[in-house]
Amino acid sequence: MIWWSRAIGSTLATIVLSKSVALSEGLLALALLIGMQFAISWSSTRMPWLRRVVTGEPRLLLRDGTMLDEALRDARVTREEVRAAVRSSGIGALGDVSAVVLETDGSFSVIAGQPGAALSSLDGVK
Repeated sequence: MIWWSRAIGSTLATIVLSKSVALSEGLLALALLIGMQFAISWSSTRMPWLRRVVTGEPRLLLRDGTMLDEALRDARVTREEVRAAVRSSGIGALGDVSAVVLETDGSFSVIAGQPGAALSSLDGVK
């Protein structure tokens, strides 16, 4: 979870740089963030339903060169963002892409290959 590391970094910067925040208040906020991260990660490894709520699920956005409009809309991703992900992976044509997946961390996975190929890496992807 990337968000919590940003939150901890921001809190730490505020403690160090801001004269209006008492050291004890800043340290308490920092301890709370670390405690919450530990509690959520501990709980999500033991409760699959909580893991789905916290991290979400990977989402298939493109299959065999065809954009999946409903999936794009649900994930709030534009066609241009998918094209940019394909370009950044070094592929020139959407037809050369077997799948593009929006991962739970917000990154795109571009899978090149033969259209219509069975892809075991897509098991569990909606």
